[in-house]
Amino acid sequence: MLKNQLKITLWLLGLFLVVEIINLFTGRSLNQFGLLPREVEALPGILLAPFLHGNLAHFLSNIIPLGIFSLLMLEYGLRRALFVNLWIILVSGILVWLLGRYALHIGASGLIYGQFGFLVLAGFYHRQFLKILISVGVGLVYGSMIFGVLPGRSFISWEYHLFGFVAGLIAAHYFNGRKSKTT
Repeated sequence: MLKNQLKITLWLLGLFLVVEIINLFTGRSLNQFGLLPREVEALPGILLAPFLHGNLAHFLSNIIPLGIFSLLMLEYGLRRALFVNLWIILVSGILVWLLGRYALHIGASGLIYGQFGFLVLAGFYHRQFLKILISVGVGLVYGSMIFGVLPGRSFISWEYHLFGFVAGLIAAHYFNGRKSKTT
């Protein structure tokens, strides 16, 4: 099982790497497909922005937590991980498009913050020892990420961080895999 999870995670990271290499060698020309709030032409950026990065340092700062969190998300199953990641990308992207400051928003950090929110909370909803351990571990190791949802440097999309985190928390609550009891 871990072997398959690693293989899936490496394929995902490979996809991000291919996009980064193309973007790097085309002078960051793909960044024109990033997310620009309230611009109708920029709506595809809701899906594309997480794959685009401003420079190599930006890419490298995102790829490691993306790999770790993506691997941990697969503990909830491939279908749920795919669904939750798509949910995070769509919800955070739509909210940034609607409410974000007028700037080009790019990078995987919205997805990463969503995965962080999901992983911190989902284990407690799921009530399995391993998943609770993942929640506690992610909270302890990456807990300082929470400060990234606050406005900081002007070139960092704290909006993507905030809306990704909220989307991840919502996903943990509603898509945790436990059957609700009906009375």
